[in-house]
Amino acid sequence: MRFAKLAALIAILLAAIAALVWAFLPQPLLVEITTIRRGAMQVSVSAEGVTRIRDPWTVTAPLTGTVARSPVQVGDAVKRGETTVAVIRPAEPAFLDARARAQAEAAVVEAEAAVRLAEVNLARAESDLAYAQSQASRNRALAERGTIPQRALEDSERRMSEAASALDSARFEIDLHRATLARMQAQLRTPDAAVSVDQSKCCVELAAPLDGVVIEINDIDARLVQAGEPLLTVGDLAQLKIETDLLSSDAVRVQPGARATVERWGRPEPLQAHVTRVDPAGFARTSALGIEEQRVRVHLDIDSPPEARQGLGDQYRVFVRIAVWSADAVLQAPQSALIRHQDGWAVYRVLQDKAVLTPVQIGQAQDQTVEILNGLAEGDTIIAYPSASLSDGAQVQALTAP
Repeated sequence: MRFAKLAALIAILLAAIAALVWAFLPQPLLVEITTIRRGAMQVSVSAEGVTRIRDPWTVTAPLTGTVARSPVQVGDAVKRGETTVAVIRPAEPAFLDARARAQAEAAVVEAEAAVRLAEVNLARAESDLAYAQSQASRNRALAERGTIPQRALEDSERRMSEAASALDSARFEIDLHRATLARMQAQLRTPDAAVSVDQSKCCVELAAPLDGVVIEINDIDARLVQAGEPLLTVGDLAQLKIETDLLSSDAVRVQPGARATVERWGRPEPLQAHVTRVDPAGFARTSALGIEEQRVRVHLDIDSPPEARQGLGDQYRVFVRIAVWSADAVLQAPQSALIRHQDGWAVYRVLQDKAVLTPVQIGQAQDQTVEILNGLAEGDTIIAYPSASLSDGAQVQALTAP
């Protein structure tokens, strides 16, 4: 009986000692692992962009005048050479102040007096010509009979010619003064009088310069415009491009012809585009965080057909991803697996349930993936998210899915 109790006590003691030893033994760390694989990889730079109509046309006033209220609205479809987009009529005369009106009225009185004087001169010239003609006719008859010398006949004919010239001059003079009178009277014309004049045949109608839609109207109301003043803008929504501003450090990696994907434009299907030009000069812009950045404008053409981007218009916000590098069968690892090691990078490779610190050489990086150039092989197992408590040679255990 005593032996049995002693044996039980010894067993309990041994179990306690074993539990105590087990409790102080190092436990394996639970880690999430991943396998190194090969696959296609693409590196891109991304930024927000704005759509623009390629080659928009701005219709300007060809002369100074009053443009009528716009016959078209923003969004209206127009046809080249057929749709009237603006009508310009002559400008109305300006109002005259008291001094200007008094001067204009005095000029009219002066012009009327000049016309009356010219009429008197015309009547006198007509009388002189009639008298000279009668004298020349009389002297011609006397010269034929030999009553007067030939010289007297020549003098009378000369005076008749001079009288005819004086009559022509008087007629021209009266025409000149009548035109001056009309000009002075026109200065007294008021805007109300000008409006009452039928100007239906004196207006200039401007037709659409291309097939498309009206993008912008500077002012839809009637107003006075100067020659060269912009009136409206017309463009073709089927010819869209994209402008985006990249950091200068990203822009140097972008080449004309690079493929791009347009996202977040309003529909889930992405659009395809390509880079047409990278501006040679940058500009400074302050970010939302107050940091001054050097930006470079990049221009892209949309390759997707118009029917695939219905609803997309001018100056719409989009998100652009531009491919700067791509390759097939690239050895890849998650960026979260990398840790700093000396002057480079390293990962924890799992070998026989132990974490082995393995230096690696990396190449291109995109989003959450990095290219492995050296240090790992396809099929190797590494720790995806190494913690700060992890060390070289530590016992690890892979997490199992619940």
